[in-house]
Amino acid sequence: MAIDLSNTLIVAISATALFDLNESETYREQLIKKDPLTAAQSFREYMYERENEPLETGAGFPLIEAILNLNKCAQNTSDSSYQNNAPLVEVVIISKSCPETGIRVLNAIRQRGLCITRSAFISGARVADYIADFKVDLFLTTNREDAQSVADAQICACAILDATPVNTFKLDTDQLRIAFDGDAVLFDDSGELLYKQKGLKAFHDREAKMADLPIEKGPYADLLIKLSVLQRRLPNLEAQQPIQIALVTARNSPADLRAIKTLRQWGVTVDMAFFLGGLEKTAVLKSFAPHIFFDDSIQHIEAARNYVPSGLVPYHSTSKLHSHTWQLTEK
Repeated sequence: MAIDLSNTLIVAISATALFDLNESETYREQLIKKDPLTAAQSFREYMYERENEPLETGAGFPLIEAILNLNKCAQNTSDSSYQNNAPLVEVVIISKSCPETGIRVLNAIRQRGLCITRSAFISGARVADYIADFKVDLFLTTNREDAQSVADAQICACAILDATPVNTFKLDTDQLRIAFDGDAVLFDDSGELLYKQKGLKAFHDREAKMADLPIEKGPYADLLIKLSVLQRRLPNLEAQQPIQIALVTARNSPADLRAIKTLRQWGVTVDMAFFLGGLEKTAVLKSFAPHIFFDDSIQHIEAARNYVPSGLVPYHSTSKLHSHTWQLTEK
């Protein structure tokens, strides 16, 4: 009988976002450039020789570790519950490698003690074609084309994780902390578009008039709602809540009320909300120390990723906010 994961938060992450695979990816590109016909076999041999070597953690590792810690995976589980009990959260590895070269990633998962049991190795196929098959709520990747294809298909929330100078291993994983931007992330992009087209006053005037009308859902709304449901299922601990969720937005009065009322209408209560009114987000993010910060703004991401792991939320290709200049600059 198939396991029911309808109440499980499912996060898919690319192997390159979970682990640092820069060395092998660079070598593979060199092989292709040198001889495309023999590159695949040469790369398989290269990975076979190194399949038991440990991998360093990637930008998404502390988030995944904190997510999996919510399950408190039991070591002594009966066969019946092992087969039938759905976890609170589940992580799926999605790799564009072939299964054979993916052995090193699977070994690294075991070496790190991560409770990850599902994976897909798709040999260069389109990721968007398989994400929906795993009932994914959030997809994290280092590949911009994969993220864009998932965003355009509107399958689930997705983000691009970039290399970060943050020492991610210093982030504690006893409590899951996630920070979200508002417009074009939790909420739809109409507010962001109005601000860019007509300025701050027009945006504030509209939000004041529509304070009692819920904002339409953005690409991360359903993820937030599912996280909120998960929060309510977890034990209510006085010392430290298992999950902390923060809204970190450039909105301020009079646009703050509509945001709070929208979340209430969704049945969501975030733990913290910061209405910064144009102030830089980095100071608040350093204090909150999230395992991930999601934002649609390149400028906010470039500033934040110096301090916290950050994910750029791509616009749908049909959005007027979408542009070919959205890619992160290298640092």
